[in-house]
Amino acid sequence: MRIDIDSYREIIDTLTRNKSRSFLTGFGVFWGVFMLIVLIGGGQGLKEKLNENFAGFATNSALVWSQPTSKAYKGFRKGRSWSMDYKDVQRIKNNVPELNVVSPMLFGNSSLAYYEDRKASISVVGVEPSYAAIQNPLMRYGRYINDMDLKNNRKVCVIQKKVYKELFKDGGDPCGQSIRIDSTYYTIVGVDFTAAEGIQLNGEPGTGVSLPFTQMRQAYNYGSQVHMIAVTGKEGVVMSKITDRIRETVARAHYIDPTDEQGAMVFNTEVLFQMIDNLFKGVNFLVWLVGLGTLFAGAIGVSNIMMVTVRERTTEIGIRRAIGATPKMILSQIISESIVLTLVAGMSGILFGVMILQMLEMGNTEDGIVTAHFQVGFWTAIAAALMVSLMGVLAGLAPAARAMSIKPVDAMRDE
Repeated sequence: MRIDIDSYREIIDTLTRNKSRSFLTGFGVFWGVFMLIVLIGGGQGLKEKLNENFAGFATNSALVWSQPTSKAYKGFRKGRSWSMDYKDVQRIKNNVPELNVVSPMLFGNSSLAYYEDRKASISVVGVEPSYAAIQNPLMRYGRYINDMDLKNNRKVCVIQKKVYKELFKDGGDPCGQSIRIDSTYYTIVGVDFTAAEGIQLNGEPGTGVSLPFTQMRQAYNYGSQVHMIAVTGKEGVVMSKITDRIRETVARAHYIDPTDEQGAMVFNTEVLFQMIDNLFKGVNFLVWLVGLGTLFAGAIGVSNIMMVTVRERTTEIGIRRAIGATPKMILSQIISESIVLTLVAGMSGILFGVMILQMLEMGNTEDGIVTAHFQVGFWTAIAAALMVSLMGVLAGLAPAARAMSIKPVDAMRDE
């Protein structure tokens, strides 16, 4: 489709002849494209925000803990309280070889940590080094708990983000400093800025203080007790296929009904992540449905207004036909007007949408780091621009066909 400078001027003159009508028509396209861009970018940002809450947590993992039984079994009444012990770790390793990591955990009841004249709310957890394979720590300073800490029963700890900010307001590396929990002093060996706040197993997100499992057991006099066991499957293992075997292994050792899902609780995080994926598949479908629906409505508006414009220009088109304009030239003129109108409105919608998303992104920064990217991809923007161009062509087809059907004699008679 060849368009020269005169054709451009004629298109602009035609569209600006009735500025209010052109503006309102273009606004429908602008709003449709704007909504599509904002919904796509906003959905992407929300997905990142949600995934950030589970970042670093193994997707093929499960958590095992004890609760009062819900079924009677071998002479024991239902509602019986019980607890796991350290032998359950080895039992699970022996009976479920598909597992890669089996890591015991203990939880403390301490609520405050002190450093000099400052204090912070905390939640204490005792872990082994293998737990890092389940919830990958994001170490800002220092290191995580290691094997030597367990072997030598060291009084060391790893603090999380909120604890660090409360106790060390001036910033800097706190490793080597000691904090007091209850009446015991622990040397800080690492600061964990983990983002997996959506799976905080004990206390509020970011308030965790991790101790070596052996030190935790001694400090709180837990003996052989284990509060929770975290496991991960080997590559290719589907956790939902082995959770029943994990439950049965623990349940039988403590005279619990192997089918008692409440008494021997096994939470499969794989199900949680699958639910999140399914949620955003539905959200993405709705985003495109609403966005394209709004865009389609704008296209219909453009087509209707172009039909009105063609009817108003019947005489003009008839005269052009009479002095030699071919149907192809009339077709080109009408479709070009439709494309220009939709492109200007559509590109304005894309630019305004990207600007709004950029403002949202700037508002989601923490410590100078962007926590979620509320943006559309380059190819998504290109696809939107091409879609607007195609919409302009389709919106102009019906008016163009109407214009091509105008005969010079009929146009003169109408005049």
